[in-house]
Amino acid sequence: MRTFFIAVLACAPVFAQASKTTVVSGKRYPRLVVRNATVVDGNGTPAAGPKDIVIEGNTIKEVVPLSPAALDRAGRGRPAGDVEIDATGKYVLPGLINAHGHLQEERGGVPQPLQYELDLWLACGITTVRDVGSDTPRALEIRRLSAEGKLAAPRIFVYPVFGQAPPPENAEQARARIREFKKMGADGVKILHVYRDVMEALEDEAHKLDLRVAHHAGVEETNAWDDIHFGTTSIEHWYGIPDAAIEGGVQNFPSNYNYNDEADRFRYAGHLWREANWDRLMEVLDGMVQANVAWDPTLDIYEASRDLQRAQTQPQFALYLHPTLESFFRPNPASHGSYFSHWTSTDEAFWKENYQIWMSALREFDQRGGLIGLGEDAGFIYQMYGYGLLRGMELHQEAGFHPLKIIQQATGNNARILGQEEHLGRIRAGYTADLIVVNGNPLEDLKVLYPGNPAGGIEWTIKDGIPYHGPELMAEVREMVAKARAERARPQH
Repeated sequence: MRTFFIAVLACAPVFAQASKTTVVSGKRYPRLVVRNATVVDGNGTPAAGPKDIVIEGNTIKEVVPLSPAALDRAGRGRPAGDVEIDATGKYVLPGLINAHGHLQEERGGVPQPLQYELDLWLACGITTVRDVGSDTPRALEIRRLSAEGKLAAPRIFVYPVFGQAPPPENAEQARARIREFKKMGADGVKILHVYRDVMEALEDEAHKLDLRVAHHAGVEETNAWDDIHFGTTSIEHWYGIPDAAIEGGVQNFPSNYNYNDEADRFRYAGHLWREANWDRLMEVLDGMVQANVAWDPTLDIYEASRDLQRAQTQPQFALYLHPTLESFFRPNPASHGSYFSHWTSTDEAFWKENYQIWMSALREFDQRGGLIGLGEDAGFIYQMYGYGLLRGMELHQEAGFHPLKIIQQATGNNARILGQEEHLGRIRAGYTADLIVVNGNPLEDLKVLYPGNPAGGIEWTIKDGIPYHGPELMAEVREMVAKARAERARPQH
C-alpha cells in the first residue's frame, strides 16, 4: 500500500513542536496520535475540541483537551506518538457500527469479491458489522482474520439464521439448534419465520447461553408482543410492530395475495402502517421499551419502494457498482428483493405514506425511551455496502432526529445492541480504538461522510488501532469494478 505524509500544524509555544510523520494505510502502530480533533462522542453529547486522541496498539489510551489552560492544569505538554494524523479542521467520530449486514461473496450465484464489500464498508467508516445470516463457517473465518489483523475488514459479529434447513419444528429441535450455534462460536442468532412455541424455546435457550437474538419478523403468527414476552434483543426492519397493533390481527390483504410472491409481499407491506391502530401501537412501543427490545429499522433498504428512479440512478453506481451486484438488482423474481418488474406510482404513493407513519413511530419510540440502532441490509434492493448505512443516517434525519442523536444511534446505541457498550461506540480512554477522521462537519451535513464527496469524505477509518486511508480503499474498489466490467464486456468464445 502507498504511504501518506501527514503534516501536523505547530501550536502555541506551550505545546511540544510536532514533526512530519509517515502513516502507512493498513498498519497498526505501537502509539498513534490523532492531533487537533473536534470530537463527536457516541453518547449524544455536543462536539468538543481540539483534542489529541492517543492510541496504543488497539486501545484508546487517553483523550487530551488541547487548550493551554487544560494542559497547564495537568502540568504536561502534548502527548507524543510514533506516528500522527493531523485532524485540524476535521471531525472525529467513533467508528460506525452496521447492525444489519450480510457478508456476500456472490449474488444470484455469480461470484463477487469479498474485498469489494469490505473495502466499501471501511471507506464508509464502518468498523464493526453484525452479520445476520451469512454462511456461518465462512463468517466465523472472516471474523477471525479481521480480529487478527490479517484481513482489511470491519470487526464481525456472527448471527447465524435460525431457520436454515432443516428448520427446527419443535422446542427440542430449537434448543438443539441454539446449542449448535453456541458450540460453533456464534455471537447471537437471527430468527425469521418461526412458530410461537419454537420461538419461545429458542429464545429461552439463547438467554441461558448468552446469545443475543435479532428478529426479522415476517407476516406470521409471531409479532412484537412475542418479542416483548420472550426477550428479543432487537427487532429488524419493522414487520411485527405495526402488525401487533392491527385491530382484528389481520391486515386487509386482497383475496389473491400470495406472501411468497415478492411483488405482492412488498406492495402490500406499503399498506401496513396505515392499518395499525395508533393507540394500540403506542402500547406496543411502551411494551418494547419496558422489555428492553431495541429497534433496528434499516430505513434505507426499502427506499426504492417509495422512489424507484432515485434508487436506480444513485451517483456512486457509475464508478463503484460491481457488475455482479448490478445484475442482481435488476427485476427478477429469482433474486430476493428484485421485485420491481411492474412498480407503479400508486405503489410509490402508498410507500411514501408508509415511511411517514413509520418515521413517526420511530420518533415516538425514542421519546418513550426506546433504543434505536442503525443497520443497512445492503446487497439488496439497490443498496450498496457502506453507502446504505450512510443513507440510513440521512433518513433518520428525515425522520426528525438530530445529527448528534443519529451518530449515537450508529455508534453507542449499536454497541449496546451488541452488548459491547463497555468496549465499542465511544471515543473514550480504555475503549477499542475504532474511530473515523472526517473532512467536514457531519453535524452540519451528513453527506460529508460519503466517499468521493467533493466537500468531505472520510479520510481515515481506524479499526482496532489500524488506520485505513479512505481514498486508497475507494481506488481499490474502482479498480475491482473496472476489471470486472472489462471482463464482462470481453467477447465470449
